[in-house]
Amino acid sequence: LDYLSANILNEAVCLAVENALEVEVPARVKYIRTIMDELNRIASHQLWWCAFGMDLGALTTFFYGLRDREKILDIFEETIGARLLLSYNVPGGLMNDIHPNFQKKTKEFIKYFRKKLPEYDQLLTGNPIMQERTKGIGYLSKEDAIAFGVTGPSGRASGFACDVRVHQPYSAYPFTKFKEVLYDEGDTFHRYKARIAEMWESMSIIEQLIDNIPEGDFAVKMKPVIKLPEGEYYQRIEAVRGEFGVYIVSDGNKNPYRMKFRSPNFSNLAALHQMSKDQKIADLVAISGSLDFVVPDMDR
Repeated sequence: LDYLSANILNEAVCLAVENALEVEVPARVKYIRTIMDELNRIASHQLWWCAFGMDLGALTTFFYGLRDREKILDIFEETIGARLLLSYNVPGGLMNDIHPNFQKKTKEFIKYFRKKLPEYDQLLTGNPIMQERTKGIGYLSKEDAIAFGVTGPSGRASGFACDVRVHQPYSAYPFTKFKEVLYDEGDTFHRYKARIAEMWESMSIIEQLIDNIPEGDFAVKMKPVIKLPEGEYYQRIEAVRGEFGVYIVSDGNKNPYRMKFRSPNFSNLAALHQMSKDQKIADLVAISGSLDFVVPDMDR
């Protein structure tokens, strides 16, 4: 799957299981999950930005992006014990409580990154060569975005309002206020701008929650063997690259009869041909980069 959205995808599975069992997790869990989700989103967008710039020949972006992403990975490592393949969410809550330094380091990162993110615009966004290679390139209309099921920043750059956090809020998102980033231009440049803007919104979400994490348990007690009631269950969440869905069919036994993941990368890939019509071969690098693919997630 999308290893750069690991925390978010695990949460989707947990939510599907919890909803099927009608388990209400503590408010503390909801807040921590949401903060971790948004840190995960920023870290993924940072890696996308540094690689996108490098794909277009701007090598310096690679060092800037990884420099800033490292601070989030340190926060993950301290609480979760992992930096990339995060397995922090479990059915019923979290694997363990947050580290005593978690809130302090998260606030320090937000203060740091609010000063560093403008450097991304200074270095790449306003670069005339970058704009020449992205503005008006790889157009995707709103109608085509909907038809192909292109979600996430790639869909919203075409005016498709599809942010699950806004339209079907879960975890602590109902307790936050943030803007759904939408553009109408539908080109490579605005898919780029959508992710830059999303990093600002993610920081805002974290700031609204970080000092208000409720006291309480970090998990509810679950049976060692989880059996979902017979039936069909579906949970959708907003992963970094778009809508991620978990579909479970249970026959009442400990192993699901069927479990299917709807990941955004494959649907986003389907639109690449439409976006590449009448474009130069060299433009394919920028167009595909603006979709922020995670290849194993498409090839599974």
